[in-house]
Amino acid sequence: MTPRALKETIAYRYGFAVAAAGLGLVVRLLLGDWFPPGFPYLTFFPVIIVTTYFVGARPAVLCATLSGLAAWYFFIGPEQHFAFGPTTFVALGFFAFVVAVDIFFIDGMQRAVRQLSRERERYARLAESQDLLYRELHHRVSNNIQVVGALLRLQAAGVKDGDARHALQEAGGRIEVIAKIQRELHNRVGDPVPFRIFAQSLLNDANVAAGTQASVSIEGGELPLHSDQATPVTLVLLECFNNALEHAFAGGRDGAVAVRLDQDGADHVLTVRDNGAGPPEGFDPAKSTSLGLRIVRAMAGQLGGRFEMTRGDGWTTCRLTYPALIES
Repeated sequence: MTPRALKETIAYRYGFAVAAAGLGLVVRLLLGDWFPPGFPYLTFFPVIIVTTYFVGARPAVLCATLSGLAAWYFFIGPEQHFAFGPTTFVALGFFAFVVAVDIFFIDGMQRAVRQLSRERERYARLAESQDLLYRELHHRVSNNIQVVGALLRLQAAGVKDGDARHALQEAGGRIEVIAKIQRELHNRVGDPVPFRIFAQSLLNDANVAAGTQASVSIEGGELPLHSDQATPVTLVLLECFNNALEHAFAGGRDGAVAVRLDQDGADHVLTVRDNGAGPPEGFDPAKSTSLGLRIVRAMAGQLGGRFEMTRGDGWTTCRLTYPALIES
């Protein structure tokens, strides 16, 4: 039998009560000469309190009863007698009142502590189950989105029209990107990942997939993205990065891409810069019919922000500015 199981047995609890009352009597007898007259219960109150705390109210009542009888027999009235009289009953009444108050409040406190412990365990189990459910749901959503993207790519393989096939392939690829974003935004326990960590992983994969050797650096982004802004901001990042790989570094040209996310102030600013070939003369991103730039403009509008593309000092700069949100 474990120590905890032993403490829950009736024999242990009531045996504890009897032993505590006996200890109170022995100590009172040994220290009797040290106590001034009129303190018959001085060593019994502590053992009753200890009994209530460790084994509960009912054993404490037994301990109090034995303690009261011992004090009555040995220390109230003539020695070795159960004296009767008004003074005796006043003393016993006082003892009973104090003991009842002690047992009531200590036992109530213990019950409240045990109830609180059970509630904490219940809420911990509930939180764990909800967290598990969230991770499973998140995983299934990501997988389902990826399946949709794969189906579109599969459908594109059977389309003879070149434009339609290209459109389906691009749509499937972008849907798979969204699925990957959903997976990378959170770690294995469901906590949001700081922007620079998952952005580095996404951009490295995009670099490898494109077969380029562009160097990538990321600054800022030490905090996670807000859950309502994570997908559109990341889509803008990837569209700008893939646009640089496809056009700025076309033909295997080497170069550098610098990404920075400033998360201070009322507005957050995502900047993607590359030192590759810039856009053609007179290029206006606001009027471009490129699917990638249309997606970027749509995401900027969804965020309530603005998108700009400029060229200077040999660098093409794409800048997304959007209002910051605070995670509730």
